[in-house]
Amino acid sequence: MAGEYHQLASDQLHLRILLVGDADVGKTSLLRRYVERDFRADAPPSSTVGVEFYSHMLELASGPRVKLQLWDTAGNERYRSITRSFYRNMAGVLLVFDVTNRKSFDHIEDWYQQVASFGGLDKVVFLLVGHKSDLKQDRQVSTQEAENLAEVLGMSFLETSAKTNSNVTLAFETLAHDIQQGLQNGEIKVDGVCRGVMVTHRAQPPINQRRKKPSQQCQC
Repeated sequence: MAGEYHQLASDQLHLRILLVGDADVGKTSLLRRYVERDFRADAPPSSTVGVEFYSHMLELASGPRVKLQLWDTAGNERYRSITRSFYRNMAGVLLVFDVTNRKSFDHIEDWYQQVASFGGLDKVVFLLVGHKSDLKQDRQVSTQEAENLAEVLGMSFLETSAKTNSNVTLAFETLAHDIQQGLQNGEIKVDGVCRGVMVTHRAQPPINQRRKKPSQQCQC
């Protein structure tokens, strides 16, 4: 039924997830660590041009199998007109800043407002991510500051490090879990309008192809 989500063992969720934040905060490093299990300190990835796409399967303990469609957006202003078109029809957004870069944290509210104005707050689940947590000596943003901002914006917060693989998987699984809980609670609707969420069901075989039960008639 339109607008309703019924969890079945055979269901598969397709969730569109967007990563946004300033350039060089490590969005691509996070994605490559999560999807490809790869991090190369000696050859850091170049800045994203426009938008790049990744895909990953996971299985939540509390729900069906989930296919994440992960969109990595460029943080440079010159690509902003391109990336804005991807704000619509997203189920979840990772707002990423660099804990060693104060400006990237100060810009988080701007990123949040941009996504909210283009994507619609009623259909998007956010997670605030403080990246490069391994660089403790260079930290410019405290954990408490970030937690306070997350509370004000009404979202959860995690600190991550692609280099040490700290909380990388947890960040993506937390966002997917929150979206799935929103579906179950009716806070997020599968109505054919929001393409950020799609549910596929295992097809049942035609009746005439289903295995028939042996006849129980008496053979006397």
